[in-house]
Amino acid sequence: MSRTIGTVSRGVRAPIIRNGDDIVEIVTNSVLEASEDAGFKFNDRDIVAMTEAIVARAQGNYATVDDIAADVKAKFGGETVGVIFPILSRNRFAICLRGIAKGAKKIVLMLSYPSDEVGNHLISIDALDEKGVDPYKDVLSLEKYRELFGYEKHTFTGVDYVEYYEQLITECGAEAEIIFANNPKAILDYTKNVLCCDIHTRARTKRLLKANGGEIVLGLDEILNAPVNGSGFNADYGLLGSNKATEDQVKLFPRDCQPVVDAIQEKLFAATGKKIEVMVYGDGAFKDPVGKIWELADPVVSPAYTSGLEGTPNELKLKYLADNEFSALSGDELKEAIKGKIQEKDDNLVGKMASEGTTPRRLTDLIGSLCDLTSGSGDKGTPIVFIQGYFDNYTTE
Repeated sequence: MSRTIGTVSRGVRAPIIRNGDDIVEIVTNSVLEASEDAGFKFNDRDIVAMTEAIVARAQGNYATVDDIAADVKAKFGGETVGVIFPILSRNRFAICLRGIAKGAKKIVLMLSYPSDEVGNHLISIDALDEKGVDPYKDVLSLEKYRELFGYEKHTFTGVDYVEYYEQLITECGAEAEIIFANNPKAILDYTKNVLCCDIHTRARTKRLLKANGGEIVLGLDEILNAPVNGSGFNADYGLLGSNKATEDQVKLFPRDCQPVVDAIQEKLFAATGKKIEVMVYGDGAFKDPVGKIWELADPVVSPAYTSGLEGTPNELKLKYLADNEFSALSGDELKEAIKGKIQEKDDNLVGKMASEGTTPRRLTDLIGSLCDLTSGSGDKGTPIVFIQGYFDNYTTE
């Protein structure tokens, strides 16, 4: 009889990871122990994934607010800094803002509206329509913003991020001025020295500012991109992907992850004889339909993965085949016809009607999203995810 189970995603519990722990050994042993406990066997093209957090913790990739302040002061001169397009997050950005403010005399904070880059809303689009505000061209002062929209609080967190960020800046000893705009060039009327805090649009933002008179223009990826006073760092992403660790410390996005995934793959092969794919994952790439939040606050879903996870799915749409090419068939005849079509499919289905409606995303983004949903972000205690059957199709026995 044909196998009736397709993809299975299992959260795997692991010890609490500390600085200096051997992450390769821990992940490998955790998965092997889970197989004994749950009674599953290993297959080629199974997937082992681990959260970026446990890799960074094992690396000890941390920095303090004072480390951030020192780097900002060294790179911007300690005077006025325009801080533009940050996300609205107590976990992700607030502690970074404290460090930035401690490294400057004045912060001109420019917030995008009605929402930040990842979908956290300051106000609703309907409120903009009601007040006749054009977010594409209107630059609002804090006073005008309050006059129009009052004191709005975030749907889920109950925080007024405008007030919260203003207080953080002033508590750190800097003067705060807040404006609201979506054109990055608007900040140049206030200062020519700008720290771009957007994540996925940062290259364009920096390019526009430099082309229009910006003098010192850097991104969060260029703060703590090298050690400061012996701190952690990330040469590729700097502060991007960082999370609050304590009130005065951030955990940075992990660095040098490729040797980690390669080593785990090798150890698993030695233990199982199977070619198992391995990846590190952070935020998934999906959008919440209620809060409108796009989950991806990390610079990438996966900073490192083994070669078998390169590429995008190459799949046929079963319902398209059933409703079109094989619409006159049913039962076993239909099943066998579809199996035959899958077995003879092209290696590249891009642009083919029979693949229309399949997910045109990178494998690592899809699998990372599955992993993020499996492991959760709270107290599940499963920072490792083991996936089987992801590359199966309707013909797999």
